[in-house]
Amino acid sequence: MPYLIPPRTPLTPEQVERGFGYLLALQMGGGAAVAGRAEADPELAFVLLRLAEDIVWPVTAVDEESTDPCADSFALNEVGCVLLSALRDWAGDSPTTAGPGIARSIIRFVENVVPDPEDRGDTRAILETMRDEHLAPAHPVRFSLT
Repeated sequence: MPYLIPPRTPLTPEQVERGFGYLLALQMGGGAAVAGRAEADPELAFVLLRLAEDIVWPVTAVDEESTDPCADSFALNEVGCVLLSALRDWAGDSPTTAGPGIARSIIRFVENVVPDPEDRGDTRAILETMRDEHLAPAHPVRFSLT
C-alpha cells in the first residue's frame, strides 16, 4: 500500500523553526538538550512528522519521470512507505513520546541516506540547509499593488 500524503497547507515559519530547532538541539546536544520539550509542546510530533514526510518521501519515492524504475527503486519506495507509516502511527498513538523518536529517525535518515553534496558528513550543516529550504516556502508571499 502506498504512503499517501494528504493535501496540506505548508508549515508556518514558526513550526519549521521549532521542528528544526528540536532536531538540531538533539543532534548537537543529545537527549539532555531536548528533555521535556516534547511533553511541553504537544504539536511537536505533528511538526516532526511533516518534516519527516518532506525529507524522506522525495528521497525514497519512485519518480518515473527522472529515473528508470527498477527493483531497487521500488524497494526503496517501500522502505520509505514503511518508515513514514510507522512514524505516522506512532505520532497518532502517542504524540508526547513520538516526538523524540521521530526526531531520531529523521537524524538517522539524514546521516545514512541523504547524500551530502560536499561529502563532509556534517549532519548539522545538512539539517541547517534543510531548515533554510523549508523556511522559504513557509514565509507568506507578499504582493504589492503599486
